[in-house]
Amino acid sequence: MKTVLVPLDGSEQSWNALEFAAEEFPSATVHVLHVIDPVEAGYTATATVPGYTEEWYEQAQERADELFQQAEEELGAESMKSATEVGRPSRVIVDYAEEHGVDQIVMGSHGRSGVSRILLGSVAEAVVRRSPMPVTIIR
Repeated sequence: MKTVLVPLDGSEQSWNALEFAAEEFPSATVHVLHVIDPVEAGYTATATVPGYTEEWYEQAQERADELFQQAEEELGAESMKSATEVGRPSRVIVDYAEEHGVDQIVMGSHGRSGVSRILLGSVAEAVVRRSPMPVTIIR
């Protein structure tokens, strides 16, 4: 049986990737991964503002749980495993795939180009470069 990893960030592109994975690999076990990126909070994980880091993390975890519930409704619980990890998304995605014996990564791309891509980087591109397994990018 094939194992597919779909990183889910709640964007339309990530939902399209989940839909693609479900259609293309109907008998696969789908790992749905949500990465909590501390950079999104606008500070480092070692922030010294009491309670702020913990509160932000709890909200991010609640969002992940909501995403997993939606994904489970789409895929069905028997074919889905979910996980939340903290860190730099491109690194976490590849590390998770390697640690869990994933056969294929299917992920959405935001399709940024030009200056925004240079400034923000491309998680999808970094995953493609680092991944030892095939990666399918969905726009």
